[in-house]
Amino acid sequence: MTVKNEEELLTAVEIDAADGPEDTIAAEEPDVAAGGPPDRPAGPVRRVLHGAARFWVAITLVVLLAITGGVTAWLYVNQYKPDQATGTAAADTVLSAAKDGTVALLSYSPETLNEDFGNAKTHLTGDFLNYYNQFTEQIVTPAATKKSVKTSAAIVNAAVAELNPESAVVLVFLNQTTTSTENPDGSFSTSAVKVGLTRVDDDWLISSFDPV
Repeated sequence: MTVKNEEELLTAVEIDAADGPEDTIAAEEPDVAAGGPPDRPAGPVRRVLHGAARFWVAITLVVLLAITGGVTAWLYVNQYKPDQATGTAAADTVLSAAKDGTVALLSYSPETLNEDFGNAKTHLTGDFLNYYNQFTEQIVTPAATKKSVKTSAAIVNAAVAELNPESAVVLVFLNQTTTSTENPDGSFSTSAVKVGLTRVDDDWLISSFDPV
């Protein structure tokens, strides 16, 4: 081989060596411009992202359950419970309390005054109870003892006029018979009374008693 041939061969090798690495690097670069898919996240990254997604789904479910529970409680307190306190059963209870209390208030005998008054007081509440205590001590007891006044009341009819969760008004129609030493044959009267009741714990008690 001549010197000239050796120089030509070296020149060709140098050119090949210079061109080779550039071609290799170009082949290894991803063809992003050509629209190829981007690299997916590595395994640990995907697990973190999936875990975060599950966490927020759980939080959302908890919030929804809390909201649902709150709505249910609101419906019970604001709709079902008031309806329950003013329904047919509540009206019957109020009516019974008004009638029983009225009879207890207007029925007494000189032989059993303390027992009769004590029974009547169990049907009363508030200022009206205080008034009844004073009235029976100062007016009824002296008259019943001195003149042997005896009264008995009987309910003719009654109806609920107003009914709220904590208060009610009942219109009561009644007959009352009264006897005494001055009138042994007795007197008979009819009357109507507007009975106001207040709910105290689970009981309906008379808080006002007004003749109509």
